[in-house]
Amino acid sequence: MEKIRKNYNLLIGIIAMLAIVGIVALAGYVVSKPKPAIIQGQAEATEYRVSGKVPGRIERFFADEGDFVHKGDTLAEIDSPEVRAKLAQALAVKSAAEAQKDKALTGARQEQITAAYEVWQQALAGEEVMKKSYDRTKRLYEQNVASAQKHDEVLAQYKAAKATCAAAKSQYEMAVNGARKEDKDAAAALADQAAAALTEVESYLGELYLTAPSDGIISARFPKAGELVGQGAPVMAVTDLNDMWFTFNIREDMLDGLKTGDELTVTVPALGDTKYRTTVKYICVLESYATWRATLDTGSYDARTFEVRSVPDKPIDGLLPGMTAIAETIQNR
Repeated sequence: MEKIRKNYNLLIGIIAMLAIVGIVALAGYVVSKPKPAIIQGQAEATEYRVSGKVPGRIERFFADEGDFVHKGDTLAEIDSPEVRAKLAQALAVKSAAEAQKDKALTGARQEQITAAYEVWQQALAGEEVMKKSYDRTKRLYEQNVASAQKHDEVLAQYKAAKATCAAAKSQYEMAVNGARKEDKDAAAALADQAAAALTEVESYLGELYLTAPSDGIISARFPKAGELVGQGAPVMAVTDLNDMWFTFNIREDMLDGLKTGDELTVTVPALGDTKYRTTVKYICVLESYATWRATLDTGSYDARTFEVRSVPDKPIDGLLPGMTAIAETIQNR
């Protein structure tokens, strides 16, 4: 009887020991079981850099950081004396070109036309007188009364008077007709060139006022009022909160067949435990610096990192750029 009791106690002890060993093993497994990797990213939004085409000093700002602005709102004014000086030069060049064009199209003044006509009439009268003298001398020469020398002198004078009359007539006709067609075309082209230069300078005047390229908030303001800014230097940044997405950097062995168009469930700790449905729109490998390098010679491999962007299916109230996002589940569509 006592032997049976000892065997019974031994059996209970063995069972208890096995139970303790099982509980310890189970606890160790639960504790040592690897937790699922957390895929962390952040919210981003489209940001526009507002800059000017002309250098100058910031005259004043019309919006502060954090202000909401609409597309086309004036954000800042730049003072540029150089542009205003170029405007004055362009206006002067345009006026001179228009005057030359008008002169070419109008032709000579009436006084010049009258003077040219009188010179032509004077030359015409001289030609008639020399023609009569030549006719008389010619008859005398044919009658052997006048010498050949006299005949040749009068003929030369008559030809000279005739050429003078033709030249005077040409001067008169030129005064009546005005400038040549080529000169008129050249004057018109110069006027158009001056007008185009003025338009260019006036466009620079419009660039002295910087406007918002989109609806959004002023997320940054770089220079201060009175500071000098160069051509193309950013002055302000406008963030469009209506165009936001989440960006995740995921190792390739954790993509699990993810592709564009898949649904990605995301939580934003700053907004509570609400789960948001997003759609993957962009997947692209990052540069080599983001490659995960294996530390073992065998049993592992290098893994590239991919940038994944997902867009919320619906606007998320309170979401701001830079907020942390956690990707929870991936559903293939």
